[in-house]
Amino acid sequence: MNTLSTTANINGFPSIFQDISPRVAVNPANMQISRYLAQAEEDGGITLSGLHRLARSVGVNNPEKTSLKIDVIHAIQKATYHSACFRAETSKLCTREDCSWQGECKKLIAEWYR
Repeated sequence: MNTLSTTANINGFPSIFQDISPRVAVNPANMQISRYLAQAEEDGGITLSGLHRLARSVGVNNPEKTSLKIDVIHAIQKATYHSACFRAETSKLCTREDCSWQGECKKLIAEWYR
């Protein structure tokens, strides 16, 4: 059974995404996190002030009260309806394909094994 619709949208082009469940649809908060991480990579790394700004933008209340990066990341994960798994298990490699923080988490685990 095909759940995709091919009804026309305002511009006259077929819209195949109207019947896709919200879990599959692109989450704006996840896109924002991905953009932040890409920019942080270019700028030399994640900063606490950058994480505070990101946390505020995704709905975390008073992120400035948190002084540890890992705690701010956990708050961001919770605010975006993900489990707070960042650096939770250092003995395992992250296997979550849907996590925006996977790359950063793997980097930290690789550093620990050095």
